[in-house]
Amino acid sequence: MSAEQVSGLCEQLVKAVTVIMDPASTQRYRLEALKFCEEFKEKCPICVPCGLKLAEKTQTAIVRHFGLQILEHVVKYRWNNMPRLEKVYLKNNVMGLISSGTQSILEEESHIKDVLSRIVVEMIKREWPQHWPDMLKELDTLSKQGETQTELVMFILLRLAEDVVTFQTLPTQRRRDIQQTLTQNMEKIFSFLLTALQQNVNKYRLMVGAPQEQEVLTTPQKTDLAQEPKAQANCRVGIAALNTLAGYIDWVALSHITADNCKLLEMLCLLLNEPELQVGAAECLLIAVSRKGKLEDRKPLMVLFGDVAMHCILSAAQTADGEGLVEKHYVFLKRLCQVLCALGSQLCALLGSDCNVETPANFGKYLESFLAFTTHPSQFLRSSTQITWGALFRHEVLSRDPLLLAVVPKYLRASMTNLVKVGFPSKADSPSCEYSRFDFDSDEDFNAFFNSFRAQQGEVMRMACRLDPLTGFQMAGEWLKYQLTAPLDTGPTNSKTGEGLCSIFSPSFVQWDAMTFFSESVISQVFRTMDKDEIPVNDGIDLLQLVLNFETKDPLILSCVLTNVSALFPFVTYRPEYLPQVLSKLFASVTFEVVEESKAPRTRAVKNVRRHACSSIIKMCRDYPQLVLPNFDMLYNHVKQLLSNELLLTQMEKCALMEALVLISNQFKDYERQKAFLEELMAPVAGLWLSPEMQRVLSDPEAFISYVGADNKNADPVLEDPSGLNRSRISFCVYTILGVVKRARWPAATEEAKAGGFFLGYLPSGTPMYRNPCTEQVLKLFDNLLALIRTHNNLYMPEMVARLGDTFAKALDMLEVEKNAILGLPQPLLELYDSPVYKTVLERMQGFFCTLYDNCFHILGNAGPSMQQDFYTVEGLATQLLSSAFNNLNNIPDYRLRPMLRVFVKPLVLSCPAEYYETLVCPMLGPLFTYLHMRLSQKWQVINQRNMLCEDDAADDNPESQEMLEEQLVRLLTREVMDLATVCCVSKKGVEQNTTAAVDGDDDEAMATEVTPPANAELTELGKCLMKQEDVCTAVLITAYTSLSWKDTLSCQRTTTQLCWPLLKQVLPGNLLPDAVSWFFTSVLKGLQVHGQHDGCMAALVHLAFQIYEALRPRYGELKAVMEQIPDIQLESLEQFDSKLLNPTLQKVADKRRKDHFKRLISGCIGKPIGEQFRKEVHIRNLPSLFKKVKPSLETDVLENEDGEGFNVLFEP
Repeated sequence: MSAEQVSGLCEQLVKAVTVIMDPASTQRYRLEALKFCEEFKEKCPICVPCGLKLAEKTQTAIVRHFGLQILEHVVKYRWNNMPRLEKVYLKNNVMGLISSGTQSILEEESHIKDVLSRIVVEMIKREWPQHWPDMLKELDTLSKQGETQTELVMFILLRLAEDVVTFQTLPTQRRRDIQQTLTQNMEKIFSFLLTALQQNVNKYRLMVGAPQEQEVLTTPQKTDLAQEPKAQANCRVGIAALNTLAGYIDWVALSHITADNCKLLEMLCLLLNEPELQVGAAECLLIAVSRKGKLEDRKPLMVLFGDVAMHCILSAAQTADGEGLVEKHYVFLKRLCQVLCALGSQLCALLGSDCNVETPANFGKYLESFLAFTTHPSQFLRSSTQITWGALFRHEVLSRDPLLLAVVPKYLRASMTNLVKVGFPSKADSPSCEYSRFDFDSDEDFNAFFNSFRAQQGEVMRMACRLDPLTGFQMAGEWLKYQLTAPLDTGPTNSKTGEGLCSIFSPSFVQWDAMTFFSESVISQVFRTMDKDEIPVNDGIDLLQLVLNFETKDPLILSCVLTNVSALFPFVTYRPEYLPQVLSKLFASVTFEVVEESKAPRTRAVKNVRRHACSSIIKMCRDYPQLVLPNFDMLYNHVKQLLSNELLLTQMEKCALMEALVLISNQFKDYERQKAFLEELMAPVAGLWLSPEMQRVLSDPEAFISYVGADNKNADPVLEDPSGLNRSRISFCVYTILGVVKRARWPAATEEAKAGGFFLGYLPSGTPMYRNPCTEQVLKLFDNLLALIRTHNNLYMPEMVARLGDTFAKALDMLEVEKNAILGLPQPLLELYDSPVYKTVLERMQGFFCTLYDNCFHILGNAGPSMQQDFYTVEGLATQLLSSAFNNLNNIPDYRLRPMLRVFVKPLVLSCPAEYYETLVCPMLGPLFTYLHMRLSQKWQVINQRNMLCEDDAADDNPESQEMLEEQLVRLLTREVMDLATVCCVSKKGVEQNTTAAVDGDDDEAMATEVTPPANAELTELGKCLMKQEDVCTAVLITAYTSLSWKDTLSCQRTTTQLCWPLLKQVLPGNLLPDAVSWFFTSVLKGLQVHGQHDGCMAALVHLAFQIYEALRPRYGELKAVMEQIPDIQLESLEQFDSKLLNPTLQKVADKRRKDHFKRLISGCIGKPIGEQFRKEVHIRNLPSLFKKVKPSLETDVLENEDGEGFNVLFEP
């Protein structure tokens, strides 16, 4: 290798790099240059001298960076094959670059420093400590040369800690060697870091003006301008030292952090008042204070409650806040706030434990400063304090502390301000707005944040009020009285609902809304925590009177008023004479209109008020039925009067009022009386529903389309909708049946049920049987309901869809709102309240079909729990359901199938007694599961093909958003189906926590990385019954195992952990065909190929594959043949694993060891994330062990030669 060769190559490389980085280069030219550089790195034998030449100080930064990249590439990919002398040559030269080959600390580019430190760390990862025992000494020597070298040494130490401890990017044994050696030398490392920090900070302070001349810091006229760069250099080293400390504080033994009377913590506190270093210091402090570990070890952290530390933290916060909103200071404030939160958590953990910790003397000062963050204009800072307040208010010792009790009223007072929804980034109506512009990208973002912040505050306020319920109640009372008398201020944004009305941004509404949330949270605690005779009944009733007498025509304000009525309602239990007043207030709101007799469509705000009033009535009848019972006749007459006018209420509102009546009728506790009442209540429905015309309409799709007006060709949205009344009649009947089925019940106490004539005896299993007073009425209407469901399903047949009028061609499609919810798109804020509920006749028709479909299935889902044996023994029920609900499923879209499974099939199956499994559940689920498997397989096949074709086939008539929607729907349907299978087959013991999670949980739901399925996941009685039927058994098993390779991680993880093994275990005793066994095993391996990149799925699937192999390999040699086909499998390792498995006399290795061995065997089929699939492998060799492997009987002793004597030392000092 001659110098000319090196120079010549370097010139070419410089040209190539220039071309790559020049924005004016053509793409072809740039690609050629890139290819030349890459090939050089891969193949050239003289990379090291070329790299060193390019890295010389005389070159431009871009070229130097490329030279250093070449050296990094050599260390990463060629190190194992390099001769020893070449390694030494490279290492010495790199150390030389650190010593004298870089520009000064202030001039050097940060990317050069970064790559230089990376090269050293890559060498350390391969050779330290065994072959390079003096590495730390060498770094120490380098750091003595000056600031430039010290900073680079810091970068090296930080990078090393990140690679070895944080990201763990190297093989286990090397990681262990390095981490142990780091730990052994930690005292030296910490002392080095602290000394560097202290010396550089002291020099920096001397130059910019000593601490006592603090004003010099703020007035930049320095006495000596020549000193400025020197000061900056010291400051830069200080920052690097803090960053490096942050990389270590997280994991080193706590004793290093608290050594020397907590010298490190003290230094960090003092640096909080140093503007250039304060963010780094706060970061370190935060990591230190957030440490977990033994309580005893954490005790010294309480020093931060001392005078010095508290003073530093508070003065730093005041200074940072006093300088207005500057991003740097705001970031610092956030860190300080987190430090105080973490301090509070440590205090809560230590106080009251066995550690002998007292409440700190400065606890009061701490609370005051913490409160200052809770009252800061930044909504983000306010919200950051909530969890800690909750912990303090809940703490068994602190919650009794007089200092904390004195803060409760102040906290509540702060909450009154914090609940007011202001601070939208697009507005300027509050000091919070400019802070929000730093924290949130849009108003929607802020809105989502604020809603969860408010919910969190509600929790904490309730805790605070448990400590002092009366103060909270008095505050709520004052605020409520103030709002009731304050003049209405609608603000600049006018509501579209009507002139002079509030929008959701109006100052008046924002205040009302906050006050309502406050009073709701606070008043509930009065009844929870105070003794009955202490409750301030008179004050409560006075407030209720004020609210009842308050009149408003503003729908948003009225909604708040109704919430306050509900919040204060418990006081009525002490004064029942006020009930009629409450009822008349609520009934007046049920028929609320902004303009009487208006023909314009109602806005959502008006609809919400009416719905709110109905809900309040239902809630009152549900929670206080005994209280309302004496007023039943008055209530009934009220409702009759409202129902007599067909146009006054929507069907939903009518039904809500009827539900309230049914709830009260449950208190009759007399079967005959309640049955007669329900008969009377449902007479109008029965008359309508059973009329010959309705029977014709419900059983014939064509007649139905015409009756509801969906065949109308030229409906003008502005004109009256001629078939509206017909639709509302159908809706009314269905709503009413649902309301009655849902609400009518027998008394909960068996004795009362017997006395009232509800009790029928016991089932063979010993379960009591009751009769529901609504059964007779509902079953009378049942045939037509099934006819409607059948007709509705048939509407999706192509020939029926063709009959829909032009206006209504999309009447069976999803509503936009539903689409947005599935795609996770936020709703525009203002539109929610100001827009009409349905903007067009088409939307109204879509809403009708959607609600009707859902409600019909809700009735079927509620029928079982409601009517019990009377429903399950309906003659030919399974056949009837199959021919109606499951009719024409092929044409029914996913978004309709999902609710059917969730609201009908699942509750029906769950509430069905074992006696009816054979006659009802199995005949229904068999065909259903077979069909669902076929459907989902086809859907996933389409998606997979689409993903494979998507590169070639860009011009598709199916727009991307539609494809995303379809794909997401298939995912959600898959989850629904797998959830149904799990609920049917697997007992709840081990899976409770998972199945309660919402089925449409987000894809990014946190996944556990160590998954072992619950040992007690056994099959339910129903599961066993289903598995006896061959067709059902096959369908469920195949669906479960096929679903493992469908691209939905959530479904895969749930199915793997909950369903697959219990199902397979059930069929193991039978004679499974070898092909079937191979298929099950292969399905799991395919799942690993698709989902192996996700830790949660990977762990669960590996466990399942391991279970199958261990259980079935002894009986089926075919499994070994499957294993042999895994890419890169080590056959001798497989033989070893097999021989241990098949030889029962051998002592079994620990479960974890066997599983790890198995995981290594199948690693060839575990999928990798796309970012790792084409990555070049880095191989780091293990070095001779630092510790002798000693027989267990002897005392294990560490080799004396920690300094690495006895090894072939590679890098001599």
